[in-house]
Amino acid sequence: MSYTDNLADELFFDLQVELSNDEEGGSFSESLLKQKIKSAIREVRDKRRYPLGYTDGMIAQDLDRYYSQIRNLALYDYNSIGFEGESQHSEDSIQRTMVDRNTLFAGIIPLATV
Repeated sequence: MSYTDNLADELFFDLQVELSNDEEGGSFSESLLKQKIKSAIREVRDKRRYPLGYTDGMIAQDLDRYYSQIRNLALYDYNSIGFEGESQHSEDSIQRTMVDRNTLFAGIIPLATV
């Protein structure tokens, strides 16, 4: 089991608890949530642009520092299912405005090599 699997498991547990306590009865798709977590980890990993010399252990330690950003991306993407591409949604008297997804990458900068 790789570290990213451990991180994904931790994120899944935390988000599962949060999503199962929502006001709509707590039903959610485990497989979709796992996919969104995996995707968020990959996106943060891609944004960091690890140099070839980085070991899995080094990447693991680094990704752990971005737990909150990965969590927020996964939750955002999960909650956006059915609203993909929308920044605003209105239905009856309910209005939903989504934040710009790119703001969730704040603080994630590529590694620089000299």
